[in-house]
Amino acid sequence: MAGGNESNSRGSNYITPEGYERLRSEHQELWKVERPRVTHQVSVAAALGDRSENADYIYGKRRLREIDRRLHFLEKRMEALQVVESDSARESDRVFFGAWVTLEAETGEQVRYRVVGPDESEPSRGLISMDSPVGRGLMGKSVGDEVTIRRPKGSIDYELVAVAYGSEPEPPA
Repeated sequence: MAGGNESNSRGSNYITPEGYERLRSEHQELWKVERPRVTHQVSVAAALGDRSENADYIYGKRRLREIDRRLHFLEKRMEALQVVESDSARESDRVFFGAWVTLEAETGEQVRYRVVGPDESEPSRGLISMDSPVGRGLMGKSVGDEVTIRRPKGSIDYELVAVAYGSEPEPPA
Protein backbone atom coordinates (compact mmCIF):
# COMPACT_ATOMS: atom_id res chain seq x y z
CA MET A 1 0.00 0.00 0.00
CA ALA A 2 2.85 2.37 -0.60
CA GLY A 3 1.52 5.84 -1.12
CA GLY A 4 -1.82 4.70 0.24
CA ASN A 5 -4.06 6.30 2.77
CA GLU A 6 -1.97 7.19 5.79
CA SER A 7 -4.65 7.65 8.42
CA ASN A 8 -3.84 9.72 11.44
CA SER A 9 -4.02 8.18 14.87
CA ARG A 10 -7.13 10.20 15.78
CA GLY A 11 -9.22 7.99 13.48
CA SER A 12 -10.41 4.50 14.25
CA ASN A 13 -7.82 1.95 15.23
CA TYR A 14 -9.74 -1.03 13.86
CA ILE A 15 -8.41 -3.07 10.97
CA THR A 16 -9.38 -6.36 9.36
CA PRO A 17 -6.88 -9.25 9.42
CA GLU A 18 -6.43 -8.84 5.65
CA GLY A 19 -5.71 -5.12 6.01
CA TYR A 20 -3.21 -5.74 8.80
CA GLU A 21 -1.48 -8.39 6.68
CA ARG A 22 -1.12 -5.88 3.81
CA LEU A 23 0.52 -3.36 6.17
CA ARG A 24 2.81 -6.06 7.60
CA SER A 25 3.77 -7.23 4.10
CA GLU A 26 4.55 -3.67 3.03
CA HIS A 27 6.75 -3.24 6.12
CA GLN A 28 8.58 -6.52 5.40
CA GLU A 29 9.09 -5.60 1.73
CA LEU A 30 10.52 -2.19 2.65
CA TRP A 31 12.73 -3.57 5.45
CA LYS A 32 14.02 -6.78 3.84
CA VAL A 33 14.09 -5.88 0.13
CA GLU A 34 13.79 -2.19 -0.74
CA ARG A 35 15.94 -0.66 2.01
CA PRO A 36 18.90 -3.07 1.51
CA ARG A 37 18.72 -2.54 -2.27
CA VAL A 38 18.77 1.27 -1.95
CA THR A 39 21.47 1.12 0.74
CA HIS A 40 23.65 -0.89 -1.65
CA GLN A 41 23.01 1.62 -4.47
CA VAL A 42 23.99 4.52 -2.17
CA SER A 43 27.21 2.81 -1.10
CA VAL A 44 28.14 2.11 -4.74
CA ALA A 45 27.38 5.73 -5.66
CA ALA A 46 29.37 7.02 -2.67
CA ALA A 47 32.39 5.00 -3.77
CA LEU A 48 32.41 6.90 -7.08
CA GLY A 49 33.71 10.05 -5.43
CA ASP A 50 32.22 13.57 -5.32
CA ARG A 51 28.87 13.11 -3.59
CA SER A 52 27.69 16.70 -4.07
CA GLU A 53 27.21 16.19 -7.82
CA ASN A 54 26.34 12.50 -7.79
CA ALA A 55 22.63 12.19 -8.68
CA ASP A 56 22.49 8.48 -7.77
CA TYR A 57 23.88 9.23 -4.32
CA ILE A 58 21.56 12.21 -3.73
CA TYR A 59 18.47 10.36 -4.96
CA GLY A 60 19.42 7.24 -2.99
CA LYS A 61 19.81 9.18 0.27
CA ARG A 62 16.44 10.86 -0.34
CA ARG A 63 14.81 7.49 -1.06
CA LEU A 64 16.32 6.03 2.14
CA ARG A 65 14.77 8.88 4.16
CA GLU A 66 11.37 8.19 2.52
CA ILE A 67 11.67 4.46 3.28
CA ASP A 68 12.68 5.14 6.88
CA ARG A 69 9.76 7.55 7.37
CA ARG A 70 7.31 4.99 5.97
CA LEU A 71 8.81 2.21 8.11
CA HIS A 72 8.49 4.39 11.22
CA PHE A 73 4.88 5.24 10.34
CA LEU A 74 3.99 1.57 9.73
CA GLU A 75 5.63 0.43 12.99
CA LYS A 76 3.81 3.03 15.09
CA ARG A 77 0.51 2.50 13.30
CA MET A 78 0.61 -1.30 13.58
CA GLU A 79 1.26 -0.96 17.33
CA ALA A 80 -1.88 1.17 17.68
CA LEU A 81 -4.18 -0.98 15.54
CA GLN A 82 -6.67 -3.49 16.86
CA VAL A 83 -7.27 -6.40 14.51
CA VAL A 84 -10.97 -7.26 14.44
CA GLU A 85 -11.81 -10.74 13.25
CA SER A 86 -14.92 -10.98 11.11
CA ASP A 87 -16.89 -13.91 12.36
CA SER A 88 -17.69 -15.62 9.07
CA ALA A 89 -20.29 -17.71 10.89
CA ARG A 90 -22.06 -14.58 12.13
CA GLU A 91 -25.73 -14.83 11.31
CA SER A 92 -26.56 -11.17 11.24
CA ASP A 93 -28.48 -8.99 8.87
CA ARG A 94 -26.99 -5.90 10.56
CA VAL A 95 -23.94 -3.99 9.43
CA PHE A 96 -20.95 -3.98 11.76
CA PHE A 97 -17.22 -3.53 11.18
CA GLY A 98 -15.92 -5.91 8.51
CA ALA A 99 -19.31 -6.48 6.88
CA TRP A 100 -19.73 -6.85 3.14
CA VAL A 101 -22.89 -5.00 2.18
CA THR A 102 -24.86 -5.11 -1.03
CA LEU A 103 -26.97 -2.09 -1.83
CA GLU A 104 -29.55 -1.80 -4.60
CA ALA A 105 -30.75 1.44 -6.18
CA GLU A 106 -34.29 1.96 -7.48
CA THR A 107 -32.87 1.39 -10.98
CA GLY A 108 -31.80 -2.14 -9.97
CA GLU A 109 -28.11 -1.17 -9.99
CA GLN A 110 -26.24 -2.96 -7.21
CA VAL A 111 -23.07 -1.84 -5.44
CA ARG A 112 -21.03 -3.81 -2.94
CA TYR A 113 -18.86 -2.40 -0.18
CA ARG A 114 -16.90 -3.69 2.77
CA VAL A 115 -16.83 -1.56 5.92
CA VAL A 116 -13.17 -1.42 6.99
CA GLY A 117 -10.77 0.71 9.03
CA PRO A 118 -9.33 3.93 7.61
CA ASP A 119 -5.90 2.35 7.01
CA GLU A 120 -7.33 -0.06 4.45
CA SER A 121 -9.92 2.16 2.80
CA GLU A 122 -9.84 1.93 -1.00
CA PRO A 123 -13.19 3.06 -2.41
CA SER A 124 -12.21 2.03 -5.95
CA ARG A 125 -12.03 -1.57 -4.65
CA GLY A 126 -15.24 -1.27 -2.61
CA LEU A 127 -13.39 -0.91 0.72
CA ILE A 128 -14.93 2.00 2.59
CA SER A 129 -13.81 3.40 5.91
CA MET A 130 -16.14 3.06 8.85
CA ASP A 131 -15.29 6.73 9.50
CA SER A 132 -16.42 7.89 6.05
CA PRO A 133 -19.91 9.36 5.58
CA VAL A 134 -20.99 6.19 3.73
CA GLY A 135 -19.45 3.90 6.36
CA ARG A 136 -21.04 5.80 9.23
CA GLY A 137 -24.37 5.75 7.38
CA LEU A 138 -24.25 1.97 6.98
CA MET A 139 -23.19 1.00 10.52
CA GLY A 140 -26.03 -0.63 12.44
CA LYS A 141 -28.38 -0.77 9.45
CA SER A 142 -30.26 -3.99 8.70
CA VAL A 143 -31.28 -5.79 5.54
CA GLY A 144 -34.32 -4.00 4.14
CA ASP A 145 -33.31 -0.55 5.46
CA GLU A 146 -33.18 2.41 3.11
CA VAL A 147 -29.80 4.15 2.97
CA THR A 148 -29.13 7.56 1.43
CA ILE A 149 -25.60 7.98 0.14
CA ARG A 150 -24.46 11.55 -0.35
CA ARG A 151 -22.02 11.91 -3.20
CA PRO A 152 -20.43 14.94 -4.88
CA LYS A 153 -22.73 14.45 -7.88
CA GLY A 154 -25.83 14.20 -5.67
CA SER A 155 -27.49 11.86 -3.21
CA ILE A 156 -28.76 8.44 -4.17
CA ASP A 157 -31.09 6.16 -2.24
CA TYR A 158 -30.33 2.47 -1.86
CA GLU A 159 -31.96 -0.46 -0.15
CA LEU A 160 -29.66 -2.67 1.92
CA VAL A 161 -30.25 -6.08 0.35
CA ALA A 162 -27.49 -8.26 1.83
CA VAL A 163 -24.97 -8.35 4.66
CA ALA A 164 -22.20 -10.95 4.81
CA TYR A 165 -19.10 -11.49 6.93
CA GLY A 166 -15.79 -13.14 6.19
CA SER A 167 -12.74 -12.26 4.13
CA GLU A 168 -14.62 -12.18 0.83
CA PRO A 169 -17.91 -14.02 0.73
CA GLU A 170 -19.62 -14.90 -2.50
CA PRO A 171 -21.91 -12.17 -3.83
CA PRO A 172 -25.60 -12.81 -3.24
CA ALA A 173 -27.48 -14.51 -6.07
